Amino acid sequence: MLTPLPHIMVEPLVRSALLEDLGLGGDLTTNAIVPADTEATMSLVARQEGVIAGLDVAALAFKLMDPRIAFEPVHHDGSHVASGATIAIVRGPARALLTAERVALNFLCHLSGVASATAAVVAAVRGHKAQIVCIRKTTPGLRALEKYAVRAGGGSNHRFGLDDAVLIKDNHIAIAGDIRTAIALAKAGTGHMVKIEVEVDTLDQLEIALATGVDAVLLDNMSVEQLSRAVAMVDGRVITEASGRVTAATAPAIAATGVDLISIGWLTHSAPILDIGLDSE
Repeated sequence: MLTPLPHIMVEPLVRSALLEDLGLGGDLTTNAIVPADTEATMSLVARQEGVIAGLDVAALAFKLMDPRIAFEPVHHDGSHVASGATIAIVRGPARALLTAERVALNFLCHLSGVASATAAVVAAVRGHKAQIVCIRKTTPGLRALEKYAVRAGGGSNHRFGLDDAVLIKDNHIAIAGDIRTAIALAKAGTGHMVKIEVEVDTLDQLEIALATGVDAVLLDNMSVEQLSRAVAMVDGRVITEASGRVTAATAPAIAATGVDLISIGWLTHSAPILDIGLDSE
Protein backbone atom coordinates (compact mmCIF):
# COMPACT_ATOMS: atom_id res chain seq x y z
CA MET A 1 0.00 0.00 0.00
CA LEU A 2 1.12 3.55 -0.76
CA THR A 3 1.85 5.43 2.46
CA PRO A 4 0.48 9.00 2.35
CA LEU A 5 2.79 11.87 3.18
CA PRO A 6 2.46 13.28 6.73
CA HIS A 7 0.14 16.26 7.00
CA ILE A 8 2.93 18.39 8.49
CA MET A 9 4.94 18.02 5.25
CA VAL A 10 2.09 18.87 2.92
CA GLU A 11 0.17 21.60 4.72
CA PRO A 12 2.75 24.40 4.35
CA LEU A 13 2.98 23.80 0.58
CA VAL A 14 -0.78 23.88 0.08
CA ARG A 15 -1.24 26.87 2.39
CA SER A 16 1.45 28.81 0.52
CA ALA A 17 -0.16 28.03 -2.84
CA LEU A 18 -3.57 29.22 -1.60
CA LEU A 19 -2.11 32.42 -0.20
CA GLU A 20 -0.33 33.07 -3.50
CA ASP A 21 -3.63 32.70 -5.38
CA LEU A 22 -5.70 34.74 -2.93
CA GLY A 23 -3.30 37.67 -2.91
CA LEU A 24 -4.41 40.64 -0.84
CA GLY A 25 -7.99 40.89 -2.07
CA GLY A 26 -9.28 37.33 -2.00
CA ASP A 27 -11.40 35.73 -4.74
CA LEU A 28 -13.01 38.81 -6.29
CA THR A 29 -14.94 36.86 -8.93
CA THR A 30 -16.47 34.22 -6.66
CA ASN A 31 -17.23 36.62 -3.82
CA ALA A 32 -19.05 38.98 -6.19
CA ILE A 33 -21.13 36.31 -7.93
CA VAL A 34 -21.77 33.48 -5.44
CA PRO A 35 -23.96 34.16 -2.35
CA ALA A 36 -22.19 33.39 0.90
CA ASP A 37 -24.74 30.76 1.97
CA THR A 38 -24.69 28.76 -1.28
CA GLU A 39 -23.89 25.07 -1.00
CA ALA A 40 -22.62 22.96 -3.89
CA THR A 41 -21.65 19.43 -4.86
CA MET A 42 -18.88 18.99 -7.43
CA SER A 43 -16.93 16.12 -8.93
CA LEU A 44 -13.26 15.80 -9.80
CA VAL A 45 -13.30 14.08 -13.18
CA ALA A 46 -10.43 12.69 -15.26
CA ARG A 47 -10.42 14.08 -18.80
CA GLN A 48 -7.99 11.41 -19.92
CA GLU A 49 -6.76 7.97 -18.89
CA GLY A 50 -4.00 7.89 -16.32
CA VAL A 51 -2.80 7.19 -12.78
CA ILE A 52 -3.97 9.32 -9.88
CA ALA A 53 -1.70 10.94 -7.29
CA GLY A 54 -2.28 13.87 -4.94
CA LEU A 55 -5.79 13.29 -3.65
CA ASP A 56 -4.79 14.13 -0.08
CA VAL A 57 -3.17 17.33 -1.32
CA ALA A 58 -6.28 18.35 -3.24
CA ALA A 59 -8.48 17.54 -0.26
CA LEU A 60 -6.30 19.71 1.96
CA ALA A 61 -6.62 22.66 -0.44
CA PHE A 62 -10.39 22.54 -0.12
CA LYS A 63 -10.40 21.98 3.63
CA LEU A 64 -7.96 24.81 4.32
CA MET A 65 -10.38 27.16 2.56
CA ASP A 66 -13.28 25.85 4.65
CA PRO A 67 -13.16 22.88 7.05
CA ARG A 68 -16.87 22.25 6.41
CA ILE A 69 -16.05 20.89 2.95
CA ALA A 70 -16.47 17.13 2.66
CA PHE A 71 -14.02 15.38 0.33
CA GLU A 72 -15.07 11.88 -0.71
CA PRO A 73 -12.52 10.00 -2.84
CA VAL A 74 -13.91 7.50 -5.31
CA HIS A 75 -10.46 6.23 -6.23
CA HIS A 76 -7.17 6.27 -4.32
CA ASP A 77 -3.66 7.39 -5.20
CA GLY A 78 -2.04 4.84 -7.47
CA SER A 79 -5.36 3.98 -9.14
CA HIS A 80 -5.45 3.69 -12.92
CA VAL A 81 -8.55 5.53 -14.14
CA ALA A 82 -10.27 5.80 -17.49
CA SER A 83 -11.14 9.04 -19.24
CA GLY A 84 -14.39 10.35 -17.80
CA ALA A 85 -13.95 8.62 -14.45
CA THR A 86 -15.05 10.45 -11.30
CA ILE A 87 -12.06 10.61 -8.99
CA ALA A 88 -13.63 12.31 -5.97
CA ILE A 89 -16.74 14.22 -4.90
CA VAL A 90 -16.56 17.45 -2.90
CA ARG A 91 -19.46 19.04 -1.04
CA GLY A 92 -19.75 22.23 0.97
CA PRO A 93 -19.80 26.02 0.75
CA ALA A 94 -19.69 26.95 -2.93
CA ARG A 95 -17.42 29.96 -2.42
CA ALA A 96 -14.70 27.86 -0.79
CA LEU A 97 -15.00 25.13 -3.42
CA LEU A 98 -14.52 27.57 -6.28
CA THR A 99 -11.75 29.52 -4.57
CA ALA A 100 -9.71 26.38 -3.83
CA GLU A 101 -10.42 24.80 -7.23
CA ARG A 102 -7.34 25.95 -9.12
CA VAL A 103 -4.82 25.17 -6.37
CA ALA A 104 -6.35 21.73 -5.81
CA LEU A 105 -6.27 20.99 -9.52
CA ASN A 106 -2.75 22.35 -10.00
CA PHE A 107 -1.42 19.86 -7.48
CA LEU A 108 -3.65 16.97 -8.54
CA CYS A 109 -3.06 17.36 -12.29
CA HIS A 110 0.71 17.73 -11.92
CA LEU A 111 1.19 14.86 -9.48
CA SER A 112 -1.13 12.59 -11.47
CA GLY A 113 0.90 13.47 -14.56
CA VAL A 114 4.09 12.38 -12.81
CA ALA A 115 2.42 9.16 -11.67
CA SER A 116 1.03 8.47 -15.14
CA ALA A 117 4.38 9.05 -16.85
CA THR A 118 6.09 6.80 -14.32
CA ALA A 119 3.49 4.06 -14.78
CA ALA A 120 4.05 4.10 -18.54
CA VAL A 121 7.80 3.48 -18.17
CA VAL A 122 7.27 0.89 -15.43
CA ALA A 123 4.90 -0.97 -17.76
CA ALA A 124 7.47 -0.79 -20.55
CA VAL A 125 10.10 -2.68 -18.52
CA ARG A 126 7.74 -5.23 -17.00
CA GLY A 127 9.34 -8.66 -17.07
CA HIS A 128 12.80 -7.29 -16.33
CA LYS A 129 14.31 -6.75 -12.89
CA ALA A 130 15.12 -3.08 -13.46
CA GLN A 131 13.38 -0.58 -11.20
CA ILE A 132 12.41 2.85 -12.53
CA VAL A 133 13.69 5.58 -10.21
CA CYS A 134 13.44 9.37 -10.10
CA ILE A 135 16.33 11.65 -9.15
CA ARG A 136 16.79 15.16 -7.73
CA LYS A 137 15.58 16.97 -10.86
CA THR A 138 12.43 18.15 -9.12
CA THR A 139 10.42 21.36 -8.93
CA PRO A 140 11.92 23.46 -6.10
CA GLY A 141 9.79 23.03 -3.00
CA LEU A 142 7.80 20.08 -4.39
CA ARG A 143 10.35 17.28 -4.12
CA ALA A 144 8.51 15.27 -1.48
CA LEU A 145 5.25 15.47 -3.46
CA GLU A 146 6.82 14.63 -6.81
CA LYS A 147 8.76 11.69 -5.42
CA TYR A 148 5.55 10.48 -3.76
CA ALA A 149 3.84 10.68 -7.17
CA VAL A 150 6.59 8.53 -8.68
CA ARG A 151 5.85 5.89 -6.05
CA ALA A 152 2.14 6.18 -6.87
CA GLY A 153 3.05 5.33 -10.46
CA GLY A 154 4.91 2.21 -9.42
CA GLY A 155 8.40 3.70 -9.49
CA SER A 156 10.99 4.09 -6.76
CA ASN A 157 13.03 6.98 -5.43
CA HIS A 158 16.73 7.74 -5.80
CA ARG A 159 18.27 10.21 -3.34
CA PHE A 160 15.93 12.70 -1.68
CA GLY A 161 18.77 15.13 -1.12
CA LEU A 162 22.50 15.62 -0.90
CA ASP A 163 22.60 14.10 2.57
CA ASP A 164 21.12 10.70 1.63
CA ALA A 165 24.23 9.16 0.13
CA VAL A 166 27.42 9.96 -1.76
CA LEU A 167 27.10 10.25 -5.54
CA ILE A 168 30.45 11.07 -7.14
CA LYS A 169 29.84 12.72 -10.51
CA ASP A 170 32.11 13.95 -13.30
CA ASN A 171 32.79 17.37 -11.75
CA HIS A 172 33.75 15.79 -8.42
CA ILE A 173 36.17 13.52 -10.26
CA ALA A 174 37.60 16.41 -12.27
CA ILE A 175 38.31 18.45 -9.14
CA ALA A 176 39.65 15.48 -7.18
CA GLY A 177 41.91 14.55 -10.06
CA ASP A 178 40.76 10.99 -10.74
CA ILE A 179 38.18 8.39 -9.73
CA ARG A 180 40.43 6.61 -7.21
CA THR A 181 41.15 9.83 -5.34
CA ALA A 182 37.50 10.91 -5.35
CA ILE A 183 36.36 7.56 -3.93
CA ALA A 184 39.10 7.54 -1.29
CA LEU A 185 38.18 11.05 -0.17
CA ALA A 186 34.49 10.11 -0.01
CA LYS A 187 35.23 7.07 2.12
CA ALA A 188 37.41 9.10 4.47
CA GLY A 189 34.90 11.91 4.76
CA THR A 190 31.71 9.97 5.51
CA GLY A 191 30.49 7.51 8.08
CA HIS A 192 30.23 3.74 7.77
CA MET A 193 26.45 3.89 7.15
CA VAL A 194 26.76 6.05 4.04
CA LYS A 195 26.68 4.31 0.67
CA ILE A 196 28.88 5.50 -2.17
CA GLU A 197 27.92 5.55 -5.85
CA VAL A 198 30.17 6.77 -8.64
CA GLU A 199 29.23 7.94 -12.12
CA VAL A 200 31.21 6.39 -14.97
CA ASP A 201 31.10 7.17 -18.68
CA THR A 202 33.39 4.41 -19.95
CA LEU A 203 34.14 0.78 -19.22
CA ASP A 204 37.70 1.75 -18.24
CA GLN A 205 36.32 4.05 -15.55
CA LEU A 206 34.00 1.26 -14.42
CA GLU A 207 36.94 -1.11 -14.00
CA ILE A 208 38.74 1.42 -11.79
CA ALA A 209 35.60 2.07 -9.70
CA LEU A 210 35.07 -1.64 -9.11
CA ALA A 211 38.70 -2.13 -8.14
CA THR A 212 38.60 0.81 -5.73
CA GLY A 213 35.36 -0.31 -4.08
CA VAL A 214 31.94 1.34 -4.19
CA ASP A 215 28.34 0.32 -3.48
CA ALA A 216 26.80 1.34 -6.80
CA VAL A 217 27.80 2.56 -10.24
CA LEU A 218 25.91 5.06 -12.39
CA LEU A 219 26.40 4.05 -16.02
CA ASP A 220 25.84 7.40 -17.67
CA ASN A 221 24.73 7.77 -21.29
CA MET A 222 26.09 4.39 -22.31
CA SER A 223 24.84 2.52 -25.36
CA VAL A 224 22.86 -0.69 -24.90
CA GLU A 225 25.93 -2.66 -25.96
CA GLN A 226 28.10 -0.86 -23.39
CA LEU A 227 25.49 -1.41 -20.69
CA SER A 228 25.44 -5.14 -21.40
CA ARG A 229 29.22 -5.30 -21.13
CA ALA A 230 29.15 -3.20 -17.95
CA VAL A 231 26.60 -5.50 -16.28
CA ALA A 232 28.79 -8.48 -17.19
CA MET A 233 31.85 -6.75 -15.70
CA VAL A 234 30.00 -5.94 -12.48
CA ASP A 235 28.69 -9.50 -12.20
CA GLY A 236 26.39 -8.66 -9.29
CA ARG A 237 29.09 -7.15 -7.09
CA VAL A 238 27.47 -3.70 -6.89
CA ILE A 239 24.19 -2.06 -7.88
CA THR A 240 24.07 -0.94 -11.50
CA GLU A 241 22.14 2.16 -12.54
CA ALA A 242 21.58 3.27 -16.13
CA SER A 243 20.84 6.91 -16.90
CA GLY A 244 20.65 9.29 -19.82
CA ARG A 245 17.74 10.34 -22.07
CA VAL A 246 15.57 7.33 -21.20
CA THR A 247 12.03 7.12 -22.58
CA ALA A 248 9.26 4.52 -22.46
CA ALA A 249 10.38 3.51 -25.96
CA THR A 250 14.07 3.03 -25.10
CA ALA A 251 13.62 1.65 -21.57
CA PRO A 252 12.89 -1.99 -22.54
CA ALA A 253 16.21 -2.43 -24.34
CA ILE A 254 18.04 -0.81 -21.44
CA ALA A 255 16.26 -3.04 -18.93
CA ALA A 256 17.11 -6.11 -21.00
CA THR A 257 20.82 -5.50 -20.35
CA GLY A 258 20.25 -6.57 -16.74
CA VAL A 259 20.79 -3.25 -14.95
CA ASP A 260 19.25 -2.93 -11.50
CA LEU A 261 17.98 0.64 -11.82
CA ILE A 262 16.99 3.02 -14.60
CA SER A 263 16.97 6.64 -13.42
CA ILE A 264 14.92 9.26 -15.25
CA GLY A 265 14.93 13.00 -14.53
CA TRP A 266 12.05 14.07 -16.75
CA LEU A 267 9.53 12.08 -14.73
CA THR A 268 9.56 14.83 -12.13
CA HIS A 269 10.74 17.92 -14.01
CA SER A 270 8.91 17.58 -17.33
CA ALA A 271 6.05 15.08 -17.13
CA PRO A 272 2.88 16.46 -18.78
CA ILE A 273 -0.10 16.95 -16.52
CA LEU A 274 -3.02 14.57 -16.37
CA ASP A 275 -6.05 16.64 -17.36
CA ILE A 276 -8.55 16.66 -14.47
CA GLY A 277 -11.50 19.02 -14.07
CA LEU A 278 -13.95 20.07 -11.38
CA ASP A 279 -17.54 19.71 -12.59
CA SER A 280 -20.68 21.02 -10.88
CA GLU A 281 -23.48 18.53 -10.33
